[in-house]
Amino acid sequence: MASGLTAEASVEIAAPVGRVWAALTDPTLVKQYFFGTELDTDWKVGGRIVFRGVWEGKTYEDGGTVLAFEPQQRLAYTYWSNFSGLPDTEENRQRVEQRVREHNGKTTVTISQDNVPDEESREHSSANWAMVLGQLKTLVEAQGA
Repeated sequence: MASGLTAEASVEIAAPVGRVWAALTDPTLVKQYFFGTELDTDWKVGGRIVFRGVWEGKTYEDGGTVLAFEPQQRLAYTYWSNFSGLPDTEENRQRVEQRVREHNGKTTVTISQDNVPDEESREHSSANWAMVLGQLKTLVEAQGA
């Protein structure tokens, strides 16, 4: 059952949309700002997306299905984490959407994650996404320096 709760975060990056998009979709760049996560996907709609790594000493492999891939505009995927303690079923998957929009040479990235189970999880996810976006901003802006 969908909870109706959505975690959100947004950041403005002083860089063109092409550089930001590359950082969102290139596994080598993702690993640099996203907690060392190894991203594995071909970005084909309907294909698998997998996030692997080690968090606080525990190995994880989270994943889902690519729902949308619109270059330099939007990507979306379902997401399930083995840390959730829930079985990997459609009703336990969340939907993550990343949108990018360029205006006057700057790019705004907005991330939303829906089907969040409760308010505490919503706050935690929003804070995590804000941290990830802050690290993304630092990485991308340093590339242009």
